[in-house]
Amino acid sequence: MSAQVSASVGCRTVTYSPAYTLVPTYECFNRCAYCNFRRDPGKDAWLTIQAAEEALRSLQHQGSGIGGQGAGIGMIEILILSGEVHPQSTRRAAWFEHIYALCELALSLGFLPHTNVGPLSFQEMQRLKAVNVSMGLMLEQITPMLLDTVHRFAPSKVPELRLQQLVWAGELQIPFTTGLLVGIGETAADRLETLNAIAQIHQQWGHIQEVIIQPYSPGQEEAWHHKECSPEELIEVLAIARQVLPEDITLQVPPNLVQNSIHLLACLDAGARDLGGIGPRDEVNPDYPHPVEAELASILQTAGWQLAPRLPIYPQYDRWLAEPLRNRVMEWRLRIQPAYSMS
Repeated sequence: MSAQVSASVGCRTVTYSPAYTLVPTYECFNRCAYCNFRRDPGKDAWLTIQAAEEALRSLQHQGSGIGGQGAGIGMIEILILSGEVHPQSTRRAAWFEHIYALCELALSLGFLPHTNVGPLSFQEMQRLKAVNVSMGLMLEQITPMLLDTVHRFAPSKVPELRLQQLVWAGELQIPFTTGLLVGIGETAADRLETLNAIAQIHQQWGHIQEVIIQPYSPGQEEAWHHKECSPEELIEVLAIARQVLPEDITLQVPPNLVQNSIHLLACLDAGARDLGGIGPRDEVNPDYPHPVEAELASILQTAGWQLAPRLPIYPQYDRWLAEPLRNRVMEWRLRIQPAYSMS
């Protein structure tokens, strides 16, 4: 069971993060074959601070699923999710400062930022630590074989580059989320190698709070159009991940990509205990809308599970935050506590 969950709820609890996504830009110098997110560099207008502020202020007056109906929680997490500007681009510095400004804006309006914008330099990660309660980067798969297939035109998907991010996050004491993308041409041995790499890095630094097991799900904009990852395959990988990864890492599965309730419940039986960010739109998988929290809670309740909101940082990592961030997190913890006692 995730340490995020209050003991008063019992052992049959599944968490989720009430989350809203801000996309600084969809432009990306990578061209992953299965991507439904990116646009060509120079062909996307960046999100303005003014537009972001309008969106976030509107959230302050809205409820969000269980929290909105019960404790008036609303959105907690602001996910800063961006396409990647090349590290050598003359626009890289402006892109990074824009991301930093969006994090500052989210904090100023009472939200908790979580940034996932592709590989960053050590210095960039160090700066963002000051305005984020957690950060993330999907490993996907660490086999170099994919550099000849789905990652052929994706320079930042070099496995060593992404593994370095996990190490730097540990050195910087950044609570971190990573994960596997399952069904993009990897083998069972490749998946095991990726899980073992995550486990080894976590054992050194103790900073990986979540691992997402995400099934490949075809979308309308991608170039690959491969067969989707089957529910049975996903459940098998979840069970293996639970055996390989340390117990203090929570397994996460996205419910909008596991649309059959029987399969979703089987994912929980295999070890998943978190459903990730649930909000108005899944920017990475726009063809798969997020479920309504109340409906999702009802499905889970019939099988003896309770859905509870959480923060984008787990309690054991609060001590890693600078005091201003830690104070904001503690305010949220007091605010969501009643939701853990809801029936």
